[in-house]
Amino acid sequence: MSIDKKLIQLRQTKGLSQGDVARHIGVSRPAYGFWEKGTTKPKADKLHKLAQLFDVTLAELTEDKKSELISIYDNLTTTRQENVLSYTKTQQEEQLQHSDTQQLRDLFHYHVYEKLSAGSGFGYFDDGSYDTVYFDKAYDYDFASWVFGDSMEPEFENGSVALIRDTTFDYDGAVYAIEWDGQTYIKHVYKEATGLRLVSANPKYKDKFAPFDESPRIIGKIIGNFTPIEKER
Repeated sequence: MSIDKKLIQLRQTKGLSQGDVARHIGVSRPAYGFWEKGTTKPKADKLHKLAQLFDVTLAELTEDKKSELISIYDNLTTTRQENVLSYTKTQQEEQLQHSDTQQLRDLFHYHVYEKLSAGSGFGYFDDGSYDTVYFDKAYDYDFASWVFGDSMEPEFENGSVALIRDTTFDYDGAVYAIEWDGQTYIKHVYKEATGLRLVSANPKYKDKFAPFDESPRIIGKIIGNFTPIEKER
């Protein structure tokens, strides 16, 4: 069983939500969600925390069908190994000829940092950790972050990737990443006489006002966003 399927199984056995697991191991819920989708994989330090949380060994958590197949192959006779290899090559050739896989998309990788909020606020790249995700379009950007929260929906979905260009304030109403009072936000920003007004796309959220005397800082302008594509394996 692949690690994404194991995570789902172990989490459900424990009766935990994705948010519960994310809080226990110190990542955002969207980042954990992409582990269960198989879009990204947890790094070594997070794997140890997951194993402890689910009360399994690291080997039990990370063992997959590939390892099982190799183990079985190694214990076969030479003749049977040749039969397995011949069958595998046939499967590979059929897949290459299949119409669904004739044209594989060129995917571009992005390093996506955690904990930049589109809701109530999170510390700005607290631990510097990132996930590697893929998309079929190349963007000119400086850094990327997970969108966490629904205050910018439907423009920016919870769990999507926000692409940020390192720049100062450009014009009223553009979407920026803002650092203010120890928190960071993704909001439409309007400059007023005494501060910055932070406006959500989701009407259920009230505006926030960041006075200039509290030193709000424009981290960068949001120049695009996307939902990652799972890389072909």
